[in-house]
Amino acid sequence: MQQSKNSKVMLIGGIVGYLFLYIPLIVVILFSFNNSRVNVGWIGFTFKWYKILFADKDLINAALNSLVIASISSFISVILGSLAGIALHKYKVPLLSALILVPVAAPELLVGVALLLFFILMNFTLGMASIIFAHTAFCISFVAVAVRTRMHGMDDSILDAARDLGANQFKTFYLVLLPTIFPGIIAGGLMAFTLSIDDFIITFFTAGPGSTTLPLAIYSMLKMGVTPEINAISTIVIIFTLILTTIASKISPQLFK
Repeated sequence: MQQSKNSKVMLIGGIVGYLFLYIPLIVVILFSFNNSRVNVGWIGFTFKWYKILFADKDLINAALNSLVIASISSFISVILGSLAGIALHKYKVPLLSALILVPVAAPELLVGVALLLFFILMNFTLGMASIIFAHTAFCISFVAVAVRTRMHGMDDSILDAARDLGANQFKTFYLVLLPTIFPGIIAGGLMAFTLSIDDFIITFFTAGPGSTTLPLAIYSMLKMGVTPEINAISTIVIIFTLILTTIASKISPQLFK
């Protein structure tokens, strides 16, 4: 009886929590189809804000910049993060584990300021390259954690068996280790891509002239008020992020438990 009551309380609490998270997103999606420029009431259904959105060249260029940055930074993060994840599994040094989690646990504001100071000290011109380096720096940790999680349940004896059967280190990695950790690599890469394309704070500190990304463009538009065009682009980003996150959770469900 008591267990049944506790289950109901947990269910209600879960529903309330999900409603708290998703009702604002649902409102944004609904009002992206509102036939009114002022978001104070529902007037009627329309697709015109999406037509205006896709005709906005500046916003499209910002979206393309975000896609380029996210693609390059996630690609580099996958390579470096995978190697880091393998090293963390092989060499169980507590300090390494703590260091790889610092970018994940540290507030983005501090990470953004630290990266900005680093670029200033290095006399590095802020622009697309600085954003790519910055995004790569904090995305590596997420890929490393994903790969390490994937390797956690792996039997290391299969690697020894492959070497005993005559496979060199390259063949052991390519034919045995890589297929085992591949779902973690894909999941980590999708997470890195999603985090990069949505990032605002770190991008704000490391962007230079002519390197406007989609989050920065949306922030500039918000200064004039929340318009249905912003709701439209936000809806696209929400759906895109949800798709990538769902794919990542299906490929490597251990990361989301």
